[in-house]
Amino acid sequence: MRQLSAFFLALLVFQISGGMAQDLALRGGTVLTITQGVIENGTVLIQRGKITAIGKDIAVPAGIPVLEVHGRFVMPGIIDSHSHIGFSGDDVNEMTDPVTPQIWMKEALNPWDDSILKTLSGGVTTVKTMHGSANVIGGVNVTIKLKYGSPVEEMIVPGVRQQLKLALGENPKRVYGQKGILPSTRMGNAYILRKSFVEAREYMERWARYERNKAAGKKDLLPPKKDLLMETLKMVLEKKLAVDCHVYRADEVVWIIQFCKEFGIDIKQLSHCVDGYKVADIMSRAGVSFGGWVDWWGFKEEAYDGCPYGFKIMHDAGTNIVINSDSDDEGRYLYVNAAKVLKYNDIPEPDVLKMITINPAKSLEMEGRAGSLEVGKDGDIAVFEKHPLDSTTKCLITIIEGKVCFDYAKDSAAAKEASHD
Repeated sequence: MRQLSAFFLALLVFQISGGMAQDLALRGGTVLTITQGVIENGTVLIQRGKITAIGKDIAVPAGIPVLEVHGRFVMPGIIDSHSHIGFSGDDVNEMTDPVTPQIWMKEALNPWDDSILKTLSGGVTTVKTMHGSANVIGGVNVTIKLKYGSPVEEMIVPGVRQQLKLALGENPKRVYGQKGILPSTRMGNAYILRKSFVEAREYMERWARYERNKAAGKKDLLPPKKDLLMETLKMVLEKKLAVDCHVYRADEVVWIIQFCKEFGIDIKQLSHCVDGYKVADIMSRAGVSFGGWVDWWGFKEEAYDGCPYGFKIMHDAGTNIVINSDSDDEGRYLYVNAAKVLKYNDIPEPDVLKMITINPAKSLEMEGRAGSLEVGKDGDIAVFEKHPLDSTTKCLITIIEGKVCFDYAKDSAAAKEASHD
């Protein structure tokens, strides 16, 4: 087993190292563009990590490597906008205080964590990997490309606004109620959230007043004391950060939408949100994404009313539906979970594929660079043996910015060879 792990790791390091932003062409496959239809026997051309041409009969410049993918399905790299990969198990939740926005998840990200490799094997190229749901206000999540073994700063998607983790419901009230401190109820959750942002507004105003007085030429000014906790909440109020809220019940979905409107907070996703179908119209009007599972419910009181048929209700209401893993392991099965939507709902296949591509890209505010195969977007691609919603398919190749980061044939052969040593 040790020989297997060492050999497999060495192979993958060799395969993935050497930088990203490469040239590559994929020729002959069924291209699922997501936003511009299906191209049979199509070609996708990537140059310096960006898609420069897509269609039939595309001329490939001399010197660019070509992958022949005849009979295969080519789609955008899958995006998981609620993941927990890349961390040691005890680094996901800072359970020492119900308010910890000063925690930044990028500072615990391990580029060598094997959960990144596993997730690549499912065609996933981008994730938002997150703080857990123990705290009412958790840490700042981080959106990354799965560039295994690269420096953390190279993995973080540039120019994408990061999101602070919030959590309502049973988790924070259980964690801190057991300790005999606030919160132990939903009222306590609401109080802590409101108190924190009221204090953040006051903190922001103190700094604004100081800057105004400084600009006016006033002398002998002392700046307010820096507070890292408040600095993060200030960034939320300044819209430099958005938020993602862990929530299950419909009443709390409505409450957090109203709360964010009151404070001018940009909430981009409601994670888990098993009751989302009950208030689909409200979510749609608010422009907030549903981020959750298809058929996972009933495991605790606030999850009792989960309903896989609710996807049709949300789809018809115009809600941006996103399928997430909420896991350090199950992200590699997102295409399988997307296929489950078809079992319960009469929703067109192209719209279901959007739930793991362009829809999460919108939730992460990166639809201009990922989530569909279009000229000018990143060369992030997954190649499947059969249609990605076929329950018997598998991912054959995962590409990030033109670089092959997972190759089923090569990696499987290497693993089998090492297992005989």
